[in-house]
Amino acid sequence: MRDDQAGKVARNASVIDFSMIEDAVGYRLRRAQLSVFQDFNEAFSAKGLRPTDFAVLMLLTRNQGAKQSEVAEALGIQRANFVAIVDGLENKGFVARRKSEVDRRVQSLHITEQGLAYLDDLMPIWQEHEERLLAKLGGKAARDQLIGLLKRLYD
Repeated sequence: MRDDQAGKVARNASVIDFSMIEDAVGYRLRRAQLSVFQDFNEAFSAKGLRPTDFAVLMLLTRNQGAKQSEVAEALGIQRANFVAIVDGLENKGFVARRKSEVDRRVQSLHITEQGLAYLDDLMPIWQEHEERLLAKLGGKAARDQLIGLLKRLYD
């Protein structure tokens, strides 16, 4: 076996070398997102809740009657994909669609009493999830710094 072939075999049998991308912002953001979502999914697995569903319910607590398109845009979700999300929440009785009184073509979203009660049950789980993230970051100051940096990337 030639030396270059032996090197390839040795690399394939060992840990992958990430040195070319280990400091890439996009790579680290994606790995962080996966870690956060994994923790979220484990915490909420018994509730059958996805991060997106939770985000919609949270937004609607302060934005009753928001247009479906506005909520989708606020969460960065394509409208076509958002319809299925709202369908699922509506089928569970957590969200209600209503025709806008101003423009009957527009759907407004409202969190239901059942949705609010469900969200109340979820809040302690979410708080524990957030506390685990804070602990990994080293506290509130580190979280605030991270959030500030992330905002600069997309604002």
